[in-house]
Amino acid sequence: MTRIALDPFVTDLDGESAALRAAGPLAEVELPGGVHVYAVTRHAEARALLTDSRVVKDINVWNAWQRGEIPMDWPLIGLANPGRSMLTVDGADHRRLRTLVAQALTVKRVERLRGGIEALTNASLERLAALPAGQQVDLKAEFAYPLPMNVISELMGVDAADHPRLKELFEKFFSTQTPPEEVPQMMADLGTLFTKIVDSKRANPGDDLTSALIAASEDGDHLSDEEIVNTLQLIIAAGHETTISLIVNVVEALATHPEQRKKVLNGEIGWDGVIEETLRWNTPTSHVLIRFATEDIEVGDQVLPKGEGLIVSFGALGRDEEQYGPTAGEFDATRTPNRHIAFGHGPHVCPGAALSRLEAGIALPALYERFPELDLAVPASELRNKPIVTQNDLHELPVELGCPFGHGN
Repeated sequence: MTRIALDPFVTDLDGESAALRAAGPLAEVELPGGVHVYAVTRHAEARALLTDSRVVKDINVWNAWQRGEIPMDWPLIGLANPGRSMLTVDGADHRRLRTLVAQALTVKRVERLRGGIEALTNASLERLAALPAGQQVDLKAEFAYPLPMNVISELMGVDAADHPRLKELFEKFFSTQTPPEEVPQMMADLGTLFTKIVDSKRANPGDDLTSALIAASEDGDHLSDEEIVNTLQLIIAAGHETTISLIVNVVEALATHPEQRKKVLNGEIGWDGVIEETLRWNTPTSHVLIRFATEDIEVGDQVLPKGEGLIVSFGALGRDEEQYGPTAGEFDATRTPNRHIAFGHGPHVCPGAALSRLEAGIALPALYERFPELDLAVPASELRNKPIVTQNDLHELPVELGCPFGHGN
């Protein structure tokens, strides 16, 4: 099996994903830092492995970890070994931790956030409308980032004053270019910041999920301080990064498919279709780290060996022709059915999927209603990915807003 080295600079994600699919349903890959794992690259095989009890999240199963080959200053250590949370445990412990989070993120409870999301969206649009006419705008920084960060922070009870520090630390946390000598301090700083937030909520509880986790631990659910801190960090990280990329990727997709954008703006194509197709075609999460095989597992005509690490390559399997047919590589917002698994599958599906969809479903129609002439300010070929192998994340999204609706149209 030919080993494929994942590009730490993510210069051609589409090409890399195609190479992974061509290698078969199971590809041997090299992560930045020289760490060798396997990647599942096809839809059907990914669904099967994500529900296979022989694939676990216990890092102690990993042969390379047991042999001491994974250094603590590896840039991706925070994703491979992020501490005890629902991301790193299985079975009863996973159900215990996940249930507490899932109860706060049910579709019904998430729907209660609609008014607040609409208010935050409108405030951002007012700021954009106040900018000088013709000014190029980084839509990621000015619109896509603030909304999900504010929403998830409100949900978790995180003070807005902590946002700049969180942004700085998460940039380092996800990047493959963080110098190894800075990794241990970055991890420690994240732990310190989230411990401070938990301590503050313990002293002054509020109507937020962090306070609810603390209360649950005191009422008999037996969450340790480590589990509370790590769960908070996990939800904040996943709860804003995915939605930022989803909003950005929808704007890019519509800008590069003007015929479909026209139909969306005319009401011929619904926003749900646009969002779901973007999740499939240009998924916010390119690779999810990392699970481990407790025994040899057949994957198609290949074998995932016992004790080896497995990543799920959502960027590859989202365009799997065996699942989506010969047009898998095309963006088609009318695609039906569209049974992608961009938010995962089985017992480990992302509990924040409903929230991400709600945010995008509010923000994007409002954005295009206010700025129907919105378009890229540079050719799509000039857009650059950030050096993050797990997230499909652009450095910036330069756009020209055009005239706000009702102002010169």
